[in-house]
Amino acid sequence: MIPMPLARVAEITSGALTGIADPRAVVRGPVVVDSRAAEPGSLFVALKGSRVDGHAFAEEAHRAGAVAVLAARPTEAPTVIVGDVLAALAALAAEVCAELPEPTVLGVTGSAGKTTTKDLLAGLTALIGPTVSPVGSYNNEIGHPLTVLRADAATRFMVLELSARNVGHIAALARIAPPQIGVVLNVGTAHLGVFGSREAIAKAKGELVEALPRKGGVAVLNADDPHVRAMAGRSAARVTLFGRTPEAAVRAENLSLDDRGRARFTLCTPSGDAEVSLRLYGEHMVYNALAAAAAAYELGLPVATIARQLSESVPCSPWRMEVTDRPDGVTVINDAYNANPDSMRAAFVTLGALGRQRRRFAVIAPMLELGEEGRLLNEQAGRMAAGAGLAGLIVVGGEEARSIVAGAAGAPVLHVPDPPAAAQALLPRLAPGDVVLIKGSRATGLERVAELLLGGAAQ
Repeated sequence: MIPMPLARVAEITSGALTGIADPRAVVRGPVVVDSRAAEPGSLFVALKGSRVDGHAFAEEAHRAGAVAVLAARPTEAPTVIVGDVLAALAALAAEVCAELPEPTVLGVTGSAGKTTTKDLLAGLTALIGPTVSPVGSYNNEIGHPLTVLRADAATRFMVLELSARNVGHIAALARIAPPQIGVVLNVGTAHLGVFGSREAIAKAKGELVEALPRKGGVAVLNADDPHVRAMAGRSAARVTLFGRTPEAAVRAENLSLDDRGRARFTLCTPSGDAEVSLRLYGEHMVYNALAAAAAAYELGLPVATIARQLSESVPCSPWRMEVTDRPDGVTVINDAYNANPDSMRAAFVTLGALGRQRRRFAVIAPMLELGEEGRLLNEQAGRMAAGAGLAGLIVVGGEEARSIVAGAAGAPVLHVPDPPAAAQALLPRLAPGDVVLIKGSRATGLERVAELLLGGAAQ
């Protein structure tokens, strides 16, 4: 964060300083919402959640070195009192972004692949200059401004991930840090229960391209997704397409998979071609790589440099196609961060490629937030699993998991209540050379299964 006196923080956030707060004290960052992350010069933001109230940790943050607390009420620490803490956080981030010496802001959105694409793109922009990007999936009304507030005068690029839980969310995030380049990956069925239809999801995702400026703005769109391609008409910015169709300016040709399910392809651009060999698992990663390549190409990076960086990139954010080989030869595919019908399908394709000529198992949990179609879509996931040639399928969850079990009728399926039970049931069955896929919605906590399976290798 750029250094800022506490009086200026109060002015930006329309806040009032408590009597013990020194208006001349300088906040240098970081801005944090976890008191354990507070350090000398930081600003602690006291958020009130459903289980924890940050106000209770204000004094702890101050003892750790926080200059002050941004809060909705007085605390025992120096405090900037505001009417709405989240709105104040957004206002502070927007002002900091506006005061920076013209960094290039790149935004990434889509129903699936946002975090991986953000990681790939941040690796590319870092070749040009200092880059700030979210840790993991800091992509909502809390994580987005916190990421922006990490920028300082040296920052040349901000690669930001924008998520939407409803119409208007992406537009609000884009106002905090107005993007010059906007990347839209896909329009899938994630959060279908919230939005109601793919058309509504497309409307929300398209807010990113609507936020781009006419002068100097670039919309980077997936040519192979009709909902995304149609967004070209919603942007005043110039449009460039990526994908596998010949019409895409940045595209993949000669695509193949190695025996570990990793893609190789020729990266084609208007100024030349180069070979890419991804170290990321799954054919679906090609679109993430193409999106990052298209945005980096717009920044002027040579195609050979882009291809080399993409080929060297490894997973940066946890629980997204993490492939680990145990010492005994069992391979664990931890894709437990989240799940929707599109990513579930991609995960099973990857399992088929990586598990060729090997015994395959899957541990899956219900896909959530799918609304009225949830039962049908989870049944379809069960049928997909049943047709995947598995030696065993373990379905985790309560009543909501029964749709998957029903869809997998006739397959070797076991229904268990929680992740520890899944690991306990699977561990004795595994033999050297087996492959296990772990996939489910974030709320089900299936990453615990991966932890137990990998720990079990050492026992």
